[in-house]
Order: sequence, then C-alpha cells, then structure tokens
Amino acid sequence: SYAPAVAARPEPAVAVPWGLRVAAEAGWRFLVLAGTVWVLMKVISSVQLVVFAFIAALLITALLQPTVARLKRRGVPRGPATALTAILGFVIMGLVGWFVAWQVQTNIDDLSNQVQDGIDELRKWLLHSPFHVTDKQINNIAKQLRDAIGTNTDAITSAGLEGVTVIVEAMTGILLAMFSTLFLLYDGRRIWEWTLKLVPAQARPGIAGAGPRAWRTLTAYVRGTVIVALIDAIFIGLGIFFLGVPMAVPLAVFIFLFAFIPLVGAVVSGALAVVVALVTQGVFTAVMVLVVVLAVQQIEGHILQPFILGRAVRVHPLAVVLSVAAGGMVSGIGGAVVAVPLVAVTNTVVGYLRAWSREAALRQAPLPRGATAVGLAPVEPRTSPSGD
Repeated sequence: SYAPAVAARPEPAVAVPWGLRVAAEAGWRFLVLAGTVWVLMKVISSVQLVVFAFIAALLITALLQPTVARLKRRGVPRGPATALTAILGFVIMGLVGWFVAWQVQTNIDDLSNQVQDGIDELRKWLLHSPFHVTDKQINNIAKQLRDAIGTNTDAITSAGLEGVTVIVEAMTGILLAMFSTLFLLYDGRRIWEWTLKLVPAQARPGIAGAGPRAWRTLTAYVRGTVIVALIDAIFIGLGIFFLGVPMAVPLAVFIFLFAFIPLVGAVVSGALAVVVALVTQGVFTAVMVLVVVLAVQQIEGHILQPFILGRAVRVHPLAVVLSVAAGGMVSGIGGAVVAVPLVAVTNTVVGYLRAWSREAALRQAPLPRGATAVGLAPVEPRTSPSGD
C-alpha cells in the first residue's frame, strides 16, 4: 500500500516511432536488394566477355531480324533466310572494317607529313597570336611531352603486350556474337518460349506480354540509331572531305561507330575531326569543321532523333546522362553503349507490367451490387423513333 505506483513499460515495438519503424523496414529490404545487385554485378563482371558478346548479338539481331521476317513472308524458308541475312550482314561489316584499315594504311605516310607541317603552322600561329605565347614556352611544352613519353616507355610497352590479349579477347567475343546472332535469328521464338518457362506461372502472362513490346523498343532503338549515325557520318564526312581534311572516310566511319555512345560519342568523334583538321590544314579549316560538326549534331538532336526514334524509345535527357555515366563507370565503353537501350527497354517493360497488374486487379475485384451496380452500369443512348 505504501509502494509508489510505477507505470507499465510499453512493448519495444510500440515504443519505436512509427516513422522509424517504416524506415527500418524499408532499409533492410533496400540492403538486401543492394546486396543482390552487387552479387549480380560481380557475376556479370566475371563473365563480362560472354555478357557483352550476347548483348551485341541481341543488338545485331534486332537490326537483322526484320530482313529475315521479310524474306520469310516472300516464301524463303527460315534456314536459308537466316543464313542469307547473317552472311550479308557480316560481310558488309567486314568490308567496312577492311576499307577503313586500308584507307588508314594508305594515307598514314601523307598524314604524318601533313601533321608535321600542321604542327609547324600551329607553332607559327601561336607565336603571332594574341595569346602572347613565346618560343621558349612552346619548347618547354615539347620537352615535357618528350620526357613524359620517355619515362613511360615501360608502361607503353606493357600496354602493347596487353594489347595482344585484348585482340584475342576481342576475336573471341566477335565469334561468340556471330554464333549467338545466328541462333537468335533462326530460333529466337523458341528461345523466348523456353525462357518463359523459368518465370513463375503467376507472373508468366505479364512477362509474355512485356517481352514482345521490349523487343519492339529495342528494334526501334537500334534501327533508329543506325539511321541517325549513318546520316551523321555521311554529312560530316562530306563536310570534312570538301574542306580538304585527309582520311575523310575513316573519320566518317569513326563518327558512325561513336554515334552509338550517346552524348560522349558525338563529342569525342567531333573533337577528333577538329584536331585532325587543325594539325593538317590549319586553324581556319578546324573552325569550319567545328561549325559543320555542331550544325549536323544540332539537326540530329532536335529533328532526326525525335522524328526517327519516336515515342517508343523516348528517354528523359537526365536518364540518358546518368545511365551513360553509370554504364561507363561500371563497364567502360561497352557499358556506355548498352546503358541507353537498357533504360529504354526497362521503361517499356515497367510501364507495361504496371498497366497489366492494374488490369489484373480490376478483373479479380468483386462485382459491384445493388445501387453501386446500377450506378456503374452502362447506359444505352436513347434514340428517337425516326432514328436520329
């Protein structure tokens, strides 16, 4: 009777504020998800060559599959249509690579002489420019460049030895991509049906509907990017050709290839064309090349891409920048190339699955009764006896 009254302590779970409990629940789930993604990225990095070869095969298949479908509609059997399309595509790619190598090998001597003359002209221009550059400063910069090359001779040699390994890995990846492309062109539907069997039965209808839409998005992206890159290469190549810049064709092919890397590729390829024009033809030609590159890229960004790519692969510019940066940090150039189509396909799949889950929830909802059912029932429009 004389003991003081002590309030009972609440349960620990009740004592924790509701907001903190929600944050903790979301936090440990986020940690599990982040750990899963980290393990997945480690697995992918260990077989990076195989993954990139298969992704390259998917991109090539998205480009060539409409041709196979067109040949099949004209009565050509699936096997010959696949073989004809694949052989023609690989031959065209091989001829383009051979032509670029031949052009570089043919013009390398003239280019080296023009580079030396261009460097002398650039030096004279700097000496007489309003930047007040002296001959001593130019000699110091040249001496620092020679010293840097001399001190890094071992690193350059080791990089050359590593280049042999890179070439072997590249050839292996090319062969894997070729074989994967053949099988995807010939047996893509059955491969997709087998993949659906790995999905849980409850989610299988949604995935089965999202797959074709994702493939249409990927096909539209690849074909649109090829068209835009081809237009860039043709017009910029014609511009630098008429301006007298050497090796216009290899530079155009370089511009075409780097157009597959959003944002970064256009800057790098355009800068290379300007530098070649600067060291071979002088400052005025370099400025004119810069004007041509900027004009073509502005037309591409504001007219060609919205018109050719359309709404199917429309991705916000911020998503493009972040995805290219993340892909480049994770996997270098290959990651930057794959980032934007991956984001576009993911956007299509997520949008379709969200709509499909909403429709499935509406189908499974109980039917309304009573006054609610009467209010929701469709009303037939009344017509006059004359039919008006």
